[in-house]
Amino acid sequence: MESAKTLATLAAILFIILIHSTRINSFTETPTAYEVLEDYSFPVGLLPDGVVKGYDLNPNTGEFSAYLNDTCRLIEGGFQVKYDPKITGFISNSKLSGVKGVSVLFFRKWRNIGEILRHGNHVHFFASVAAEKFHIRDFDESPLCVWYELQDEFLLEEQK
Repeated sequence: MESAKTLATLAAILFIILIHSTRINSFTETPTAYEVLEDYSFPVGLLPDGVVKGYDLNPNTGEFSAYLNDTCRLIEGGFQVKYDPKITGFISNSKLSGVKGVSVLFFRKWRNIGEILRHGNHVHFFASVAAEKFHIRDFDESPLCVWYELQDEFLLEEQK
């Protein structure tokens, strides 16, 4: 009977240690760039899937840099979008400003998307003199970089 109590006590202690160490690890792990977007009320779909190598973020100023494996081109919402290997800017709740490294093909020219705002269920993109609004659900999932397949099409568009 005594050995059963000892075994139960050891199991309880082990369980408490496991729970405690899991909590500590979850607080010390660095969040992904996608999780940081969500922390600032943005959907993960603003960044392409699986190409983000890392990021730097100053939580005091909101200044950030995101690093991608390579240039990424894709079609999103009917627009051709290009992500440079380094994206920089400032992030605050529901606002990305001073963004550099994300462009959209607009009237046969690449225009930098300098600001992205979230208003309720919509995400607003501002590129030079153009602005476009999309529903937040359009960015529930990160788009895939398929620029390898689209490279010839992009090159043709750029030459027009």
